[in-house]
Amino acid sequence: MKRTTYSFALLAVVGAIVIAGCGGGGSSSSSSGSTGGEGGTNVTSSSSGGGTISGSEVPGLGTVLVDSEGMTVYEFTPDEGMTSVCYGECEAAWPPVVASGKPTAGEGAMSADLGTTKRKDGTEQVTYKGHPLYTFVGDKAPGEANGQEAEGTWFVLDQGGTAVKGMASAAAQTEESGSSGGGAYGY
Repeated sequence: MKRTTYSFALLAVVGAIVIAGCGGGGSSSSSSGSTGGEGGTNVTSSSSGGGTISGSEVPGLGTVLVDSEGMTVYEFTPDEGMTSVCYGECEAAWPPVVASGKPTAGEGAMSADLGTTKRKDGTEQVTYKGHPLYTFVGDKAPGEANGQEAEGTWFVLDQGGTAVKGMASAAAQTEESGSSGGGAYGY
């Protein structure tokens, strides 16, 4: 029970960061339509390691896209097409998945659906079917999706690149009961 209380406290703090930092703002980024391919690509995010984008099972959500360390990746619906609008405090809570070179597709992802878009700082953010990808600092281990449906703007993507909506947030599930929280983010 203490773990659940701690998790909700952590989510409340992260939620405050998201509310403060992700309210929008323009971007002068340009997009690049480069598509993925095979090869020695370094795909990283600010908070977790690199490698490839793959599909992996996440409890309560099915098979969703993850980075090479198994960390769930998300789309941010306010992004303007392939242009990210998540900077500053938003970027601190939702680190972009960036690449040097072409991103690589692992099992469960299609290389033709991978691409990159240029961020304000010149880094190349990985995209999947035109959606810039992010990780979430509230996810501490592979298989977590604590950012699912946060603020109604953050969603995991299925293997087809479609946002998974209307499903229970992993943050609302408790290990003790295994029950679903009904899809609300809970803060």
